[in-house]
Amino acid sequence: MNNPSYKIFGTIALIMLIIGGCNESKLNLRPLAETEGDIFDEEVDFDRAVMGIYAKITDIYWYNMNQPKHRMWHAPGDDITTMGITPFETFAGLQPATPELNANGGDVRETGYWRAVYNIVSRANIVLQKIDEEDGVIKTPGMKDAFHGEALFLRAWSFFQLWNFFGPAAPVITERITSQAGINPPSSKGTELLDQAIDDLQRAANLLPASWDDKYRGRVTKSSANGMLGKVLVFRGTVNGSSSDMTEAIAAFNKINDKVLIDKYSDNFSVYQENNAESLFEFQAGSPPIFDNVWLSNDFDRAVGTMTTFWGYFDAHWSIWDPNNRLLASNKFINKFNTDPRFLYAVDSGYTNHITKYVRENLLVGAGVGSVNNPRILRYADILLLKAEAILKSGGSKSEVIGLINQIRTRARNWGGGTEPADHDTNETDENTIMQWIMDERMIELFAEEAHRWFDLRRWHMAGYINLGTWTGDDNGFSSLRSDFNFDVNTHLYFPAPEGEVNLNPNIIQNPGY
Repeated sequence: MNNPSYKIFGTIALIMLIIGGCNESKLNLRPLAETEGDIFDEEVDFDRAVMGIYAKITDIYWYNMNQPKHRMWHAPGDDITTMGITPFETFAGLQPATPELNANGGDVRETGYWRAVYNIVSRANIVLQKIDEEDGVIKTPGMKDAFHGEALFLRAWSFFQLWNFFGPAAPVITERITSQAGINPPSSKGTELLDQAIDDLQRAANLLPASWDDKYRGRVTKSSANGMLGKVLVFRGTVNGSSSDMTEAIAAFNKINDKVLIDKYSDNFSVYQENNAESLFEFQAGSPPIFDNVWLSNDFDRAVGTMTTFWGYFDAHWSIWDPNNRLLASNKFINKFNTDPRFLYAVDSGYTNHITKYVRENLLVGAGVGSVNNPRILRYADILLLKAEAILKSGGSKSEVIGLINQIRTRARNWGGGTEPADHDTNETDENTIMQWIMDERMIELFAEEAHRWFDLRRWHMAGYINLGTWTGDDNGFSSLRSDFNFDVNTHLYFPAPEGEVNLNPNIIQNPGY
């Protein structure tokens, strides 16, 4: 087969192969998996990225392989206690162990909370960067502002949480970390986390829509931002003694004109009444489209992790394994409010201190462990009581303050169908008496929700309204069932920054006493 034509054809084919192989367009092949360069070129990509920020809240509320984080915000206060072992009530176990024994800090749930919240911050920062870079991709009117506002709101809420749990040890991170120089942000100072949250929420309130279509129920709105803005201002105003912060908070609260106290107090905790007219912000618990696996987080490529929340620590569900680990109403709470209809709803009288809030009208999935009943993070009753406090502490009308408290009590009384709780006397003029009424009303109205009680006790102590340094584990103080209760006011107002984070980042200054 010594035919010259075959040689000529072979030479031409080889040359064409070489030329083709050097074709730049053929070299620039798309990778097998999607990369960041392939994202944010359609409006839907921005929507999905924002949903990814919301979705990360699951890491705070899920079952977490029998390491739920909920005791972290329920156990430190004086309204809830436990016979189980948790460092968040006794405080003694929060001292970080030596790195050899526990490189992640004093408690795995505390470390997990820190990382989950900073993941929310990180995702928000990425979205905010991409929105700044966006040029005509988002075409639906108002959606660019909405995405922008949602990212700001969720970042602000995260900073608020970090300040209340970890205080100044937690850094303020407002930009996406893209260089070696940015990987070790310094601890914050004073109220810098709250300062940034206020700035974010002021911007969010101007960007977010007043409402969403029903298919987007649960996404934050202007009222969500104004409610959260007012709340953060009250917290900063409390610890700084700032009357101007209180005045600004009142202005923010007054912009909420689409929320009311709903008739049935219990509807705020029913799986069948989520995102109602009293709600400003909820974690949208749900079940994945494939199947719910409460042992897996929700960051897998396929939707096989959980999207649920967990309420088993209230009703001694089998999934907490040891019934002693359930959370219980404290004797102080029982003695103070046992005739109030809200108490009778929230605590099972047959078990005396067995908490039933959120579990009376619940819907379980995932082998009965996960729940799709949304935690209500911010609701209008909270706003009204914060507004009452802001008016009182800014020198406003005391009768108006008492009227706001009585709105909450009237709703409870009408719902309960009895004579309790009776209205307070609107002629009362003693500021300390009225402030105590606010404190008590927040205790019963917001019992077993989020971290309301612990966050309130911390800021009231910082302001000098109460002195936690004199409180012990007895029923006039923290009302703990634990015989080993220990509270050091110089240390335990903050949790320690996780030891693993401190070891990795030399710019984090550990909180005092740890």
